[in-house]
Amino acid sequence: MMKFLKRTNYFREAYVDTLGKLYDYATAFYGKRRMSDIVDAEGGYTYAEFKTKCDGISRRLTQFGIGAGDKVAILSQNMPNWAVAFFAAVPLGRVAVPILPESSMNEVTNILKHSETKVLFVSRKLFSNVSEEVLSSLTLVIDIETFEEIRRDEDKFTCDGKAMMPMPDDTATIIYTSGTTGNAKGVVLSHRNLTSCVHSCYDAQKRSKNDRWLSILPMSHTLEMTLGMLYPMYVGACVYYMSKPPVPALLLKAMRVVRPTTILCVPLIIEKIYRNSILPTIRKSRFLSWMETDMNWLLCRIIGMKLKRTFGGCVSFFGIGGAKLDTEVETFLLKAGFPYAIGYGLTETSPLLSYSVGRTRVPGSIGLPVRGVSLKLHNVNPETGEGEIIAKGPNVMLGYYKDPERTRQAFTEDGWFKTNDLACVDEKGKYFIRGRLSNMILGPSGENIYPEEIEQVINGIDDVNESIIVERGGKLVALVNFNEDAIDWNQEGEDEFFRKIEEYKKRVLSIVNRNVNRTSQVSNVEILKDPFEKTATRKIRRFKYRDTAGI
Repeated sequence: MMKFLKRTNYFREAYVDTLGKLYDYATAFYGKRRMSDIVDAEGGYTYAEFKTKCDGISRRLTQFGIGAGDKVAILSQNMPNWAVAFFAAVPLGRVAVPILPESSMNEVTNILKHSETKVLFVSRKLFSNVSEEVLSSLTLVIDIETFEEIRRDEDKFTCDGKAMMPMPDDTATIIYTSGTTGNAKGVVLSHRNLTSCVHSCYDAQKRSKNDRWLSILPMSHTLEMTLGMLYPMYVGACVYYMSKPPVPALLLKAMRVVRPTTILCVPLIIEKIYRNSILPTIRKSRFLSWMETDMNWLLCRIIGMKLKRTFGGCVSFFGIGGAKLDTEVETFLLKAGFPYAIGYGLTETSPLLSYSVGRTRVPGSIGLPVRGVSLKLHNVNPETGEGEIIAKGPNVMLGYYKDPERTRQAFTEDGWFKTNDLACVDEKGKYFIRGRLSNMILGPSGENIYPEEIEQVINGIDDVNESIIVERGGKLVALVNFNEDAIDWNQEGEDEFFRKIEEYKKRVLSIVNRNVNRTSQVSNVEILKDPFEKTATRKIRRFKYRDTAGI
């Protein structure tokens, strides 16, 4: 067993600079404590049981010739065994390849082929997304729910697969992300990348062994993997999982059972709660209706306490990341005294770059750089003070797998990672993001137009579910999806249906153009029946809608 210094209030990076050391540390210090559980089914592990299970599976992989550097993919919904599969691989130098559970068969095929995966842990629910062609190329396929072998190819077994303790800068995982641009990238993250991010998280917001996590984001995404799996391991906390998808009714029930202290979510979740539950509550009440404009502090606090009870009554850290939070929603959360925090980062940065928590929170700001990370603006516009955020730190990726040209383009000549996010900085060093550089639209007079700012106005209109702004023929067009009960699509083609559509279009045009500047005026509104396709962090895949026409 490894020897560790007595734990203090600060992360011992010299002793936990690889995931193998984190694994040994957690299972040595917290052996008898509960590490994971399932809210609505049997399952889960103590830290000691977790180690026994991981070590046993790791020995099996070694027997089959799966050694350091070999790729081990995980295709599964969230469950305690997801972490088992991950830590059966990485502590001894194997490379984990997490795959998002909503990936199509074509995406799964491309990832497994490109990564040269040898072993696949897969859930029964997602097994049908693995093609026969891919199955025949793998050495071993394991049912992640029982850890029984589904298939194995003994002809591919070797005797030279040696497991070994990895060094901090060795590859720990390759995370494939198509982001919103459509071109899948294999982000190579080292052991140091991930452990340094755990360090940053602990420094920014200290959790303890008494905290309870409720896992609702995909573990295959860096946000949940780092802050929702590795960080609770470091502090000896327990993570609770749901055996069924976290739809609202089941999620609320799970929160009542678990009473979590720690939740990680993306902006879309809390924004929908605000617009579909909080605002209607305010508007139905004569006493509260004036609050919508005045945002009275006391009444905000009353609603905030109710919101906290909705999440189980014990939440003390509600981390929001993966996309920009609507400023109106954040203003309410701040006045309501709700314990939210903003985290900003990318898959390429493991993911955390900056945070805004506690008294440092300012609506619209992503806050200050986390410990150990340097941020600055690149190519600053002297008139606006805006520039691209670039970053340096131990959490920045090694590069894109088998793609040196794309890796080169992701960095400045002096080695700073380019985030593609345009921002400005205030006098206190807090960063405010304006929009994505790749999304920015150049106006007819050379002005910068940020579609995210226009979309924020549209998304605040009653009955609007979500929207995106696209450019067509030099003009701005709003593609809008309304809530399910706003438009009766069964009447499609009837006069009443078209009357309703035109009414909504005029309302959106009128409201948005009264609330944006002259250069951001929308010329047309098109309504889409189906919600937009999204990434794991619920960001719209914009590239798919550039030429999409609505009604």
